[in-house]
Amino acid sequence: MILLACAVEAEMRFWKPRADIEALATGVGPVEAAAAVATALASRRYDLVVSAGIAGVFGDAAQIGDGVVVATDTMSVDLESGEAIPLPNGERTVEEAHSEPALVASLQAAGFQALRGVTVARVTCTDATAAALAASGAQVETMEGFAVLRAAARAGVPAVEIRGISNRCGDRARSGWDFAAGLSGLAKIAAVFFERCAATTQS
Repeated sequence: MILLACAVEAEMRFWKPRADIEALATGVGPVEAAAAVATALASRRYDLVVSAGIAGVFGDAAQIGDGVVVATDTMSVDLESGEAIPLPNGERTVEEAHSEPALVASLQAAGFQALRGVTVARVTCTDATAAALAASGAQVETMEGFAVLRAAARAGVPAVEIRGISNRCGDRARSGWDFAAGLSGLAKIAAVFFERCAATTQS
């Protein structure tokens, strides 16, 4: 059984129900996403978690309407200066979560880009913030990706993050925001991904 996690029902418009896949609208933002997915994973056994939805892109890493796979998603848990929080006993915060490498490679082989994501709790609306996030290595921005991948990792369940590009990060007046295009990109990559999943299961 596969758990398909999207933030809101509208991101599931592309989805045609299947008996082997359970769809879940988690709510918006990393806290809602982590809580919803953790609750689902505690209630039954899943073989795979798929974090899906729309995303913003930094610079020319992708085009609006593209479907991409997020290989690594990050979320800063640090001091405002960017330095690590000094924790007792040498403990460290977790700031990276990863899609299953074999699934990323499969989607790359099908022609989709593998990008690096950043998860935020506030949508980027200025060029200055976009530049700072891009400088850290981020190529796409989401509000749930890291949270879902991390919840799956804590439960010992493989996971992958797929996204449709809906806008450019930065000044909202020039972002080119297009939900329908983002959903189209998501539908493209999801169709290929789940087709490959079905083929693997049947072989």
